[in-house]
Parts: sequence; structure tokens; C-alpha cells
Amino acid sequence: MNEGAKRCTGCERTLPLASFAADRNRRDGLQVRCRECVAEYGAAYYRRRREATGKTVRDKVEVPPGHKLCRTCGEIKPHSEWHRNATASGLSTRCKACRAVQGRAGHLKRQYGITEVERDDMISSQMGICSICLTAPAVHVDHCHETGKVRGVLCFNCNSAIGKLGDDPDTVRRAAAYLEGNSWKPTLVAPGVYQLPS
Repeated sequence: MNEGAKRCTGCERTLPLASFAADRNRRDGLQVRCRECVAEYGAAYYRRRREATGKTVRDKVEVPPGHKLCRTCGEIKPHSEWHRNATASGLSTRCKACRAVQGRAGHLKRQYGITEVERDDMISSQMGICSICLTAPAVHVDHCHETGKVRGVLCFNCNSAIGKLGDDPDTVRRAAAYLEGNSWKPTLVAPGVYQLPS
């Protein structure tokens, strides 16, 4: 046997000693399989273990330098399409586009307790327009700030108008009467005492 070589028990090739990783438990101080066989065996063992537990096994994908594979959409994109973070790679686990989509869906679920499908169904039932002004597209989910119940989908202006009026139906009615020319001025009954019209 050659002094600077060793036979691999996996692929049965005689290879230089540099092809074997260190193993202090062996007499010669090297593993019995070459680095290639150990890597191949380890990957196959890992795959079998994951499949046995019912977990998904990802196939290795060749990615050119300066690019990364998004596991969400399955596309290989340049590093400029990723947010930076403190992971080992320095890049987010999802591309910017996938993060935006999942961020909107997560916001609807956290804030209003509805899914994108439920929101889209509400917009369809309103024929795609705001329930109040009946002209602008419905894009903002409106909800009661006390109960959290979703009332519908409004345009930005109508949604902010309701919010600025404090979600108070009486205030909205007084605003409507004001616009129609019926001002709701309080009547002075006694010094410092005012009576609102009924």
C-alpha cells in the first residue's frame, strides 16, 4: 500500500490522504470513507430520516454567484431582490416580493382576523366600490375599534372620514344634517347650560 494514499471503504478507490477527514478514533487518524463518500452518505442518510418523519426534503439547486433561490416562489433572483438581515448569508429567507405578499396576508389576519380571500369576497359583494361614496375603489378594510368587527371595505377618504368622526353614528348624522343645511346648534337654556336638539 502506498504511504501517501488510503483505500476508501465506500467507493473502494485508493486516494491521497488529503481526501480523508480526520478521525481520532482510528489507528491511522483518518476516517474509513473519503470526503466525497461521507458527504454523499450523509446527504442520503439525512434524506431518509426526513422522509421517514414525513418532512419535506429539498433538492439541491445550482445557483449562480450573486443570486439566491427563494424557497417560497421557487425563483432564482439576484441579491438586489432580497432584504438584508443578520443571518449567516446576510439575506432574508424570502425574496422581497414574497415577503410583501405574506406581509399583507399576515397584517389582515393579525389586525382584522380575516384572510385575503374573505376580504376579496367582501370587495366583490360591494362590486369593487366603496360602500359610502359609491365611486372610489374599495381598498381599505373598515372595522369597529371597540368590538374589532369588520364592517366592510372602503376607499381611503371614506375610511379616514369615519375614523376622524370617532366612529360615532350621532356625529355622522349631525355632519349629514349640517351638509343638508340643518345645523345642529345647541340652545342656551341657562348660563353655561346648553340643550341639543332632539
